[in-house]
Amino acid sequence: MWHDGRLCYGGDYNPEQWPARVWAEDVALMRRARVNLVTVGVFAWSRLEPAPGRYTFDWLDQVLDLLHDGGVRVALATPTASPPPWFSHAHPGALPVTADGVRLHHGSRDTYCAAAPAYRSAARRITAALADRYAHHPAVTLWRVHNEYGTTCHCEHTARAFRRWLAGRYGDLATLNDAWVTSFWSQHYSDWAQISTPRATQYLGNPGHLLDFRRFWSDTLLAAYADQRDLLRAAAPQTPVTTNYVLGDWVPVDHARWARELDLVAVDHYPSAVDGGAEEQTALAGDLARGWARHAAVDRGTPTPPWLLMESAPQQIHTTGRSHTKEPGRMLRHSLAHVARGSHGAMFFQWRAPAGGAERFHSALVPHAGPDSRAFREAVDLGTALERLSEVAGAVEASVALAVDAASAWALRHPGLPSARLDHHEELAAVHRALWHAGYGCDTVVPGDPLDGYELLVLPALYMVAGTTAEWVREYVHGGGHLLATYLSGTADEHARVRLGGYPGALRDVLGVRVEEFHPLADGDQVRLGDGGTGRIWAETVHLTGAETVTAYVGGVLDGAPAITRHRHGAGTAWYVSTRPDDATYRRLLDTAARAAGAVPVCPDAPAGVEAVRRLGDGVSWLFLLNHTDRAHRVPARGLDLLTAARVDEAVTLPPGGVAVLRES
Repeated sequence: MWHDGRLCYGGDYNPEQWPARVWAEDVALMRRARVNLVTVGVFAWSRLEPAPGRYTFDWLDQVLDLLHDGGVRVALATPTASPPPWFSHAHPGALPVTADGVRLHHGSRDTYCAAAPAYRSAARRITAALADRYAHHPAVTLWRVHNEYGTTCHCEHTARAFRRWLAGRYGDLATLNDAWVTSFWSQHYSDWAQISTPRATQYLGNPGHLLDFRRFWSDTLLAAYADQRDLLRAAAPQTPVTTNYVLGDWVPVDHARWARELDLVAVDHYPSAVDGGAEEQTALAGDLARGWARHAAVDRGTPTPPWLLMESAPQQIHTTGRSHTKEPGRMLRHSLAHVARGSHGAMFFQWRAPAGGAERFHSALVPHAGPDSRAFREAVDLGTALERLSEVAGAVEASVALAVDAASAWALRHPGLPSARLDHHEELAAVHRALWHAGYGCDTVVPGDPLDGYELLVLPALYMVAGTTAEWVREYVHGGGHLLATYLSGTADEHARVRLGGYPGALRDVLGVRVEEFHPLADGDQVRLGDGGTGRIWAETVHLTGAETVTAYVGGVLDGAPAITRHRHGAGTAWYVSTRPDDATYRRLLDTAARAAGAVPVCPDAPAGVEAVRRLGDGVSWLFLLNHTDRAHRVPARGLDLLTAARVDEAVTLPPGGVAVLRES
């Protein structure tokens, strides 16, 4: 068991950055804050192996013993995200190369190429040494491999591995040339040796080439993870193994596919918005993580597998150019929002703020000011709250499914599209934001996932739709499901080749429309809609082929043309949205579509600004209420508030920024 029944609480602990006299103080402070799990060793390779094959484990022995004696469990990390200087000097060919052909130098973290044999060998060696020494240490309850896989490379090691991957995927060059449409711009390949990574080139790169490189790199990083995982599993079969996902459109990792290879899905989440957008981002991150967790082998087959928030920033929101200090209570609300969505706790980067180093001003549970600080006092309060919520378990109530596809997101990053503003994740975020404000519980799914129990399926810019995915959608709607698809969905096949005959390609029959032309909008431009709303980013010339107009465009070249449509298909209903409505319009539209499908908000009487999430256990449910406003709100509810032990008979009053977690009756 990787946890002791309590919700996990703690974060990255870096004792190698501090003298031994600080370690005992750290453990005492952890006990005071009720910390019960810390990650150790994630950036300690140079301390663990100061020279090739020479290990210095004595300090780590002391740390693990101290933590165990203090009742703190350990997620022991492999330190392979940050190779030591001796490795880079001994193996300069294993340093990463950019798309411009520039080899990067040592001096930061992630200075490696995951396709370089020397790096993979060194990573296996340090992992095997750790496994041999600590497989049976009583403090170690979880292995954490690496840190935030995502580093790419364009060196010759990568190019050779890419060619092997392509040969395995396509079998022969004729099939590859067809998939990549290499007849365009005279790119036909006649020998595998002619193919390299998609380095910087004169103009636009081949979209199939770029897409497959992303796929290849996801598989390559997964293989590097599996190298270490297999060694750890062999040494300690009962200790789960995970790695921490990093989120962002730059990450070349198919998280849903990776989840099948993990014992536990663990994510790092750092919101980038400082206003209410941080809460919206937190909700989406939690729903994404829970969706991936359904593909994982947590506890070797748990029906409703949890996931774990492995990292977040305690007291700051790190945005471009500055750090925003979180207001009092915001760390608690963010943490409980993740727990509400299935996380088995809240972990942070980092435990103690360092005196030096590149991230010396990153926030920590113990800040530079020390334990006599608001940050640490709130850390103690959070530890107390999490202990009181240990009974919470089970599924999250959700009536709406949002389809997420890593490959569609990658394909929409190609610079040769009609607009530079097309983004699968941003469209997903817009839909999720609207449903979040309307109060609906959402699950994220990948094409092919079971859709039983969902009243509404949303396809947010699902650009690439294979034949099997089209059939997945078709069967759902024909059988009585309700669908809402946005612009770009179904436009291309699985190789990013445009489906001919009119957009939205593979989904025309289900949606009952045929799109003839795109009308990309400039920054700041809008189109008016007949319901009083506006659209931005995109508009289309839509022809009805069975659907009815719900909302038309007003004014301009599209005046009177359909903007939003609805179509009866079999026993179900399919909506099509050909623009990005403003937030208020999107919220009304999705609320209408959800209610027509039979869905209801989690807490219909919750005031605006109060987030409501329900967890469903065996014969019991828990309602999380989080007040993200600066005003008190009264919310109808019944049950026992686990945070205060107060009985709630009719309604709970949430103070400004307050939270309640009710075991419902």
